[in-house]
Amino acid sequence: MCLSCGCGEPDNDHGNKANITAQDLQSAAQAADISPQEAADNIQAGIVGAG
Repeated sequence: MCLSCGCGEPDNDHGNKANITAQDLQSAAQAADISPQEAADNIQAGIVGAG
């Protein structure tokens, strides 16, 4: 969903590459050889831990 803003459009970056899309998450998961869900969980844990 432009995962950053929650608009409900998973692959629309709204013309701004700084917005995180489902494809960005998939690419990050593939790079780490993990599932997209695990990548999302790791991102959330990192943000919570940094807060």
